[in-house]
Amino acid sequence: MNQSSNQKVQQNTPLFTDIYFADPSAHVFDGKLYVYPSHDVDSGIGPDDTGDQYAMRDYHVIEVNPEKGCVDHGVAIAMEDIPWVKKQLWAPDAAYKDGKYYLFFPAKDKDDIFRIGVAISDSPTGPFKAQPEYMKGSHSIDPAVLMDDDGESYLYVGGLWGGQLENWQTGEFSLDSKEPTGDQEALGPKVAKLRNDLLELGEEFHLIKIVDENGNPLLAKEEDKRFFEGAWVHKYNGLYYLSYSTGTTHTLAYAISESPYGPFTYKGTILDPVEGWTTHHSIVEFDGKWFLFYHDASISKRDNLRSVMFTEIKYDENGCILKVNRDLR
Repeated sequence: MNQSSNQKVQQNTPLFTDIYFADPSAHVFDGKLYVYPSHDVDSGIGPDDTGDQYAMRDYHVIEVNPEKGCVDHGVAIAMEDIPWVKKQLWAPDAAYKDGKYYLFFPAKDKDDIFRIGVAISDSPTGPFKAQPEYMKGSHSIDPAVLMDDDGESYLYVGGLWGGQLENWQTGEFSLDSKEPTGDQEALGPKVAKLRNDLLELGEEFHLIKIVDENGNPLLAKEEDKRFFEGAWVHKYNGLYYLSYSTGTTHTLAYAISESPYGPFTYKGTILDPVEGWTTHHSIVEFDGKWFLFYHDASISKRDNLRSVMFTEIKYDENGCILKVNRDLR
């Protein structure tokens, strides 16, 4: 049964207070604003660096109208509907092409390795039918798809620690591969062009470089700037904006490039730490305004039971994103 809120949605407050959603990927399809989140549940598992407490089992689709409220359209696909998945349906994303809607999602396969899967629907709210296998060559977490103006599409992935990004530095999965530290160059997310049907990678992943204003790669010790997880790419005035979570320092940061492959030049912080270990977000334009969707744990006070919220964002005359003031309602 769908849950709904029929009043104007207040900025920087949870969209729902009786169900926990996180990792919101927002898109405008056919003039309507949809959010594709993960669905937090009480796993009964204590926190650890591998993220076992995040034991999500299905995906819902939320329809949001900032002036009128929001609707939870219910389960769009569940873990038992996906043959290759063992556990942990983490942060998803969605895309539209040629009359079909695509849901991209990470999950652990039977060998406990994170892969990226794809499911298809005739409706933005589902139900979605999963492909029988994960995308060949895919790994890590937090898929984000950019449908570019020229018709090309790009898949961005990556997350440290539980997201296993550091385990793929040799090109093969290895538990012995450790994340860079200190003055070593920080790992960035990865990007690959998608095949025209969006069901497979059209090329091997490229590692993205995030650099400072002098063109020097960010270092692992720069934890207030370097990438940790949750990459999202949107375009504004012809430029590519990569935004991401810094993880251990709990902020949302962003960088800009003239290419979807980067390198991306670090520009600053969008959002200060929220309540909870970290946040995960998306940025979307709707009705002439730009919105940041994110989550925090202000209701549950538990890192694995989070609530989705949003806020309007603005750019200055130089195209820089103005830092969010969460005190605004």
